[in-house]
Amino acid sequence: MNHFEYRDGVLCAEDVPLPLIAAEVGTPVYVYSTATLTRHYRVFTAAFGAQPVTVCYALKANSNLAIVKTLAELGAGADVGSEGELRRALAAGVPPQRIVFSGVGKTRQEIAFALAAGILQFNIESEPELEVLSELAAARGGEAQVGIRVNPDVDPNTHAKITTGLKENKFGIDAERVPEIYARAAALPGVRPVSLAVHIGSQVTDLAPFRAAFTGIAQLTERLRGAGHEVRRLDLGGGLGIPYSEHVPPAPSEYARAVLEAVGHLGCELVFEPGRVLVGNAGVLLARVIYVKEGRQRRFAVVDAAMNDLVRPTLYEAWHDIRPVIQARPDAPRAPVDLVGPVCETGDTFATERQMPPLVAGDLLSFASAGAYGAVMASGYNSRRLVPEVLVRGAGHAVVRPRQSYEDMLAQDVLPEWLEDAPRRHRGVA
Repeated sequence: MNHFEYRDGVLCAEDVPLPLIAAEVGTPVYVYSTATLTRHYRVFTAAFGAQPVTVCYALKANSNLAIVKTLAELGAGADVGSEGELRRALAAGVPPQRIVFSGVGKTRQEIAFALAAGILQFNIESEPELEVLSELAAARGGEAQVGIRVNPDVDPNTHAKITTGLKENKFGIDAERVPEIYARAAALPGVRPVSLAVHIGSQVTDLAPFRAAFTGIAQLTERLRGAGHEVRRLDLGGGLGIPYSEHVPPAPSEYARAVLEAVGHLGCELVFEPGRVLVGNAGVLLARVIYVKEGRQRRFAVVDAAMNDLVRPTLYEAWHDIRPVIQARPDAPRAPVDLVGPVCETGDTFATERQMPPLVAGDLLSFASAGAYGAVMASGYNSRRLVPEVLVRGAGHAVVRPRQSYEDMLAQDVLPEWLEDAPRRHRGVA
């Protein structure tokens, strides 16, 4: 469920008509719903019943400080993959003891910063990373809690570019080598292995891969405990999918049941790293039709949003529901149209031959399920300004990231001194 609904024929975010935001902020613009964020977080945590869980929101899905702080105030921690994300989590008020640092390429600088911050756990993905963490933690005279990320070689049946649990993927340590690496971590100074971690991919819509991965983690846990090692925490990652189209993925309650069936008997603390399932359907991208172009064989609606604003369709062939902000009449004819952006790339296409009511220049469109991997993946390609973001709460709304000005965009570049004064070059000055 989300809180983007038609009221009297106008699409609203909670109690705010979307045309009002478009008029005030311009388009394209991302709009997020606080009520949807709150509901999704509470539904996810409540699914586990009496089993206490730590929900470390995956900032990679949407790292806007207002989004992170909204979730932090509900009790969420953070799963981060860089020093920048860690700094964002801390700035948004996430307690360090609720932060997990994941990722295959943590630098020495990033590890040192996370150690100084006092985070909950480092998810280790290679032996060299373990050695570096041990060295830096021991030099500080402290002890870092470690989770060994397991690569379970489980196919999540999702898009190849968001699969993370197969042997050919770069993530984690082969399950067969985990006991050896865990023993190595137990022998090193400055680190204390307390956890196993696993994350098989994103937008997973079938429980079978989760069950396979979690069952393997349970078996590994029992094997490590049998060897005398402490395993008191399991980080089971994220990846639960959302309904971008008519296909309905498992509910959080079904997911929780699968988790507890696999690992509930172990008595471990449970950590989860949901991202998309919390924020995906909490956001839309508003765009305005610039032109309707009649091609020889196709009709094109050119909108003012582009692949640099929402790259998922280009990158993943992703499907987003697209609705007119002013509701079409029930008897309005539908016809196929290609919804495209203005960027000089054929890949700047949001949908092909999508059945839509008649569109004209000036119409507002809402791209649904854009709260995850939308604004956070935006770029300045084609020297387009970064899209603004707005957070709605009830009848109120606020700009939580303003549209970049052209002056700010140009100020990011610095001319070298030999280009600053062109006449000097003409005089032969290098």
